[in-house]
Amino acid sequence: MKRIILSLVLAITIALPLFSAQTNTDQRTFRISKNLNIFNSVFRDLDLFYVDTLSYDKMMKSTIDGMLAKLDPYTVYMPEDETDDLTFMTTGEYAGIGAMIMKSGNDIVVSEPYEGMPAQRNDVRAGDKIIEVDGANVSKFSVSEVSSRLKGTPNTIIKLKILRPGEKNPIEKSFMREKIQMNPVRYYTTFPNKVGYVLLSEFTDRAALELKNAVEDMVKNHQIESLVIDIRNNGGGLIDEAIKIVGYFVPKGTEVVTTKGKNAEADRTYRTPVEPLFPNMKLVVLTNRSSASASEIVAGSIQDLDRGVIVGERTFGKGLVQNIRPLDYGGHLKVTTAKYYIPSGRCIQAIDYSHRNQDGSVGRVPDSLTHEFKTKHGRIVRDGGGIVPDTLTKDDRKLNVAYYIYAQNLYFDYATQYVLQHKSILAPAEFALTDDDFKSFTKYLIDKKFSYTSQSEKYFNELVEMAKYEGLYDRATTEFTALKNKLVPDVTSSLNQNKSEIMDLLSLEIIKRYYFQKGQIEYSLRTDNDLKVALGLLQPNSTQYNKILNIQ
Repeated sequence: MKRIILSLVLAITIALPLFSAQTNTDQRTFRISKNLNIFNSVFRDLDLFYVDTLSYDKMMKSTIDGMLAKLDPYTVYMPEDETDDLTFMTTGEYAGIGAMIMKSGNDIVVSEPYEGMPAQRNDVRAGDKIIEVDGANVSKFSVSEVSSRLKGTPNTIIKLKILRPGEKNPIEKSFMREKIQMNPVRYYTTFPNKVGYVLLSEFTDRAALELKNAVEDMVKNHQIESLVIDIRNNGGGLIDEAIKIVGYFVPKGTEVVTTKGKNAEADRTYRTPVEPLFPNMKLVVLTNRSSASASEIVAGSIQDLDRGVIVGERTFGKGLVQNIRPLDYGGHLKVTTAKYYIPSGRCIQAIDYSHRNQDGSVGRVPDSLTHEFKTKHGRIVRDGGGIVPDTLTKDDRKLNVAYYIYAQNLYFDYATQYVLQHKSILAPAEFALTDDDFKSFTKYLIDKKFSYTSQSEKYFNELVEMAKYEGLYDRATTEFTALKNKLVPDVTSSLNQNKSEIMDLLSLEIIKRYYFQKGQIEYSLRTDNDLKVALGLLQPNSTQYNKILNIQ
């Protein structure tokens, strides 16, 4: 009898989890079905009874966007008409003229023609105002609408009518659209002591190949023995490309990333696929707060494996993985499916989107709640909050008048006038603006009646309004007046105090007109503090590199 009772108890005990799992599945299915039915009913009744005509596509897009906004910023719906954006995101490729445009006042202007692309080869210049595209007047179009018209099928003719500063009459251009392939390696060069430098701007499907080509070229022609990989401001991209790049420097089969998600199909371990091409090359990786996702996989893996030194600012802290899933009618869902873990076992995700504050906001994981992990050589690193560089640098620049000038496009507008008066300038490595140039620029700002309201002044005005609302302003009128006088910017004084930064930003805009993006990069590297630190670590007589990595 006891044996029968025991058998019954065991049977019930085993059945309970199965029953519970089945019940949970049934409840979830019911909740999904219930809410979809409610949504269908609301949508149907709106269509039947709402007083005005409905825009179905816009309503649905807004509804989906609102739903996804409660999750994380990386889970997004892309309708069919955004397929080109998806292609560009993963391949860096699109069909068009190869130029960036922007809004300037009421006009659409060319902000940057890419070197060697159709627009630049056909003498479309930065500062050109676009009047017509293929016969259509664009005066009332948005930037995205004009951008759409500039794109199209490769080898189709595009007709532009532009108005150029310094020219009285419009200029008409007619040339072919082409397949535009953006190289993720925006620039590479060499420095003394056999050091190479590569700027990698994104992780599209050619990132690893282009980086390999650049490094091999420097090895062949300059015999480099050390390398600086610059992934500052690189927001990431394809995880496979990050694995390949790490694989150039570490042994075949090295575990780089493990992903873990709700579904088993999201669980995966990524290992380096080939023997390393540069197994003994010294390596420094430059990062900043805008280095994210695949950039953090590269930087974090290099750090965890003690394969190189990380220099710069703490990275963004995106430890989430997205997959793109096709939907009906040509749309796609980019959805977060997993978290990733780098070789030490840590996840560097900085924000927990599953736990929001009452107002819907989210905060970063405080350092006090992070955990210790160890690198291959036993160095302590931490999870949560991005990758903390081995050599931490700091950007001491502040939000000052230089950036308010930038926000009002005044560097851009002045550079357009500068080009009309200067047919050529010195090479980026030698170019320098003079004191007379600075005086000319400040006069230009005065003539334009340049002014700005600082963020401090905006917050002060809000404080005044609140103080008046609470009846406190009259008690501190003198103090408020004194503080206001200190916060209202003195434009002339601010310009002189921030002369160096203003001259740098103006120089970058001017150089871009003559030497394009490569010229800008070359000029900016002249005073790049992070690069100076990297080159110092890679000096032949430096012991700091090995000391940081615990190499005996």
